[in-house]
Amino acid sequence: MSRKNLIIMIVAFIVEVVITYYIASFFSVRFIEVMFFTGMAFAGGTFYFSSSGGSLSRLFNSQVSGQTGIVLKREEFTFKIGPIFTASIIFFFNWINILCSTYFRSNSA
Repeated sequence: MSRKNLIIMIVAFIVEVVITYYIASFFSVRFIEVMFFTGMAFAGGTFYFSSSGGSLSRLFNSQVSGQTGIVLKREEFTFKIGPIFTASIIFFFNWINILCSTYFRSNSA
């Protein structure tokens, strides 16, 4: 992994933590309660915006072909696993780690 990608991952992770903290503060709930939903939202959003050629792309191409009469070339579905998506997945799985460690710590006594 290049140094540039590592810096992007760290910055994305910090941004996700800060956004999650402010959402938790706004709704007056614990950080871990919001972490699951924000982790899923970040991972889903980065997946959606880093992929191309899906069903939504085919829908728009069909609409353009119907309006103009020009048949467009079909794009194959591709997904690029970038540093921001990786940071989002790490953030989401970190929620599971924190949840399990908190549960076992409280039940061990």
